[in-house]
Amino acid sequence: MLLAIEPHIRSMIAGGAPVAIGVSGGKDSQAAALSVFEHLDRAGHTGPRILVHADLGTVEWRASLPVCQELADYLGSELVVLRRRRGDLMDRWESRWQSSVTRYQDLSTVTLVPCWSTPSMRFCTSEMKTHPIEAMLKRRFPGRTIINVTGVRRAESRRRARLPIADRSSDGRIRTWRPILDWSEDDVFACIARHGLEPHPAYRQFGMSRVSCRFCIMSSLPDLIAATRQDEAHAIYRDLVSLEIRSSFAFQGARWLGDIAPHLLGRRDRERLATAKARAGRRVELERRITPAMLYTRGWPTRMLTDSEADLLATVRREVTDLFGFRSHCLDRETIHARYAGLLDEKARRDEHRPSPSR
Repeated sequence: MLLAIEPHIRSMIAGGAPVAIGVSGGKDSQAAALSVFEHLDRAGHTGPRILVHADLGTVEWRASLPVCQELADYLGSELVVLRRRRGDLMDRWESRWQSSVTRYQDLSTVTLVPCWSTPSMRFCTSEMKTHPIEAMLKRRFPGRTIINVTGVRRAESRRRARLPIADRSSDGRIRTWRPILDWSEDDVFACIARHGLEPHPAYRQFGMSRVSCRFCIMSSLPDLIAATRQDEAHAIYRDLVSLEIRSSFAFQGARWLGDIAPHLLGRRDRERLATAKARAGRRVELERRITPAMLYTRGWPTRMLTDSEADLLATVRREVTDLFGFRSHCLDRETIHARYAGLLDEKARRDEHRPSPSR
C-alpha cells in the first residue's frame, strides 16, 4: 500500500520538518498515522512528530480518545488533545441557535439561520478542528514550516476525490499532506491489523461505516440507526432532538433525528416534535415569500426596500414571531425602513474607514 506523496513533502521530511498527524479515533486517521510513521522511519526523519486530537466533547464516542491514546502509546508519540474553551460542539450548536434568535428579533437577519452544521458549511470541522490545530502548531513550532497529515481518502466523497495530495495554508506555514488519499477501505483495515491494533469498536461492534461524532450531520441513515442502539448515545440523542424541537430545524436538512428512534423519547417530546415539524413547514412557507433582493448580503442589506416589500416583510416577521414566541422588533413598515436605513448608513461608515487594498 503505497503512500501518496509529492516532492515538496519529501524535501520537508528530509529537512526534519515537524510532522503533526490529526487523529479522531477513526480508522482512516489511525492508518494514516501508522503508515506515515513507517515512512518517516525509513526516510530517516529527524524532526519532531506529534499526534493531535480535537475533542468535540459530549458528541464524541466514549472510545475515541482511548483509541487515539493507544495509538500514540504504540507509536511512542505525544498525543496533544485540544478542546474548545467556550464549550463543546453541542454548546456551539446551542449558542448558534440563541444567536439566530437574537439576530432575528433585532432584524440583523431577514430569515432564521439553522443552528446545525451542514455539508456546505462545516463550521464543526473548521472551528473545532482545523483552525485550533493550525494555531496550536504555529505556536508550538514558531518560525518553522510544518507538515500536517490528515487521513482523508478519495473514495469517501466526490469532494474529497478532487483533493490534491498536498497543499499549503495561506501564509505558507503549514503544508497539509494526504498520504492515504488513494487507499481503499480494505487497505485501511489491513494496515491497522498488520500492526496488531484494533479499529474503533464503532465499526465492528456497533455496525457503523464511519466514526466521527455519535450523530454526525454527514451520517447515513444506517449509521444514525446504529448509533441509537448504543446506550452511551442516548443522552446526547435526546439533547439533539431537544434542539430540533426548540429550533424547528431538522438535524440533517429534511431528516429529523427525532424520527430515527422515537422510542427513546418521552410522549411529551414526541408531541413537541410533531409541533416543531408543523412550525418548520409554516416558517418555510412564509419565508418563501421573501425575494432575494430583500435579503442581506454578508450581513448587510444591499438597498432600501420599497413600501410593498417592507409591508410583506412585516407580515412575515409578525407570523414567524408568533409561531416561535419571539420578542421581535421591526414589525411594521416604518420600523423596517428605519432599520434598513440604519444598517446601510453603518455599512457605509465602515466601508469608508476600511483600508484600501494595497496595489
